[in-house]
Amino acid sequence: VLLVEDEAPVRAFASRALKLRGFTVFEAENAEDALSLLEDETLMIDIFVTDVIMPGMDGPTWVAEALKARPDTAVVFVSGYAEDVFHDGRPPVPNSIFLPKPFSLSELTATVQNQLR
Repeated sequence: VLLVEDEAPVRAFASRALKLRGFTVFEAENAEDALSLLEDETLMIDIFVTDVIMPGMDGPTWVAEALKARPDTAVVFVSGYAEDVFHDGRPPVPNSIFLPKPFSLSELTATVQNQLR
């Protein structure tokens, strides 16, 4: 799991939940850090879990960039804003779903597990 979240407490909460369910989690505090992590082609990532609204590059923008090199990666977008905010006139991101904040540990892990099926 590549977890991208600019709020440290939310990132820590989500990372811990996923690790407790047996996932290997790589964390990034912003889109730019996520993209630089993905430059390592030996790094196997099955799913991106990313905030939608972040300083700098937003979630849908960095994911669209990352999917050029990793087109089969599943995506979970999370946001405290309504789902329609992140579409913003853009085409939908393939193999992605939206999880509204706040979410529970079990909602997050179930959503990730379902996306990976």
